[in-house]
Amino acid sequence: MSANNNVFIALQATDEARSIIDAILADNPAATRIDYPAMVKIDAPGRLVVRRESVSERLGRDWDLRELQLSLISLSGNIDESDDEFCLVRG
Repeated sequence: MSANNNVFIALQATDEARSIIDAILADNPAATRIDYPAMVKIDAPGRLVVRRESVSERLGRDWDLRELQLSLISLSGNIDESDDEFCLVRG
């Protein structure tokens, strides 16, 4: 059996999180969205990035990456974070 190389992020299914989810899917073309009643899980092979600029564009306002914590339910992967990107990587 091969090792699972996927990373994931699970966010609350709220109006605010929709823009974050849309940005993640746009910036990570290999990502897969799975909808649940109260959350959205996004799986990606090896790496997944949340870009501050992409979310800000969709929200129509400045967005701080720390705001991700307000919608975050769970994640899997190693975190690599800067002021502009929140990356999950499997390594």
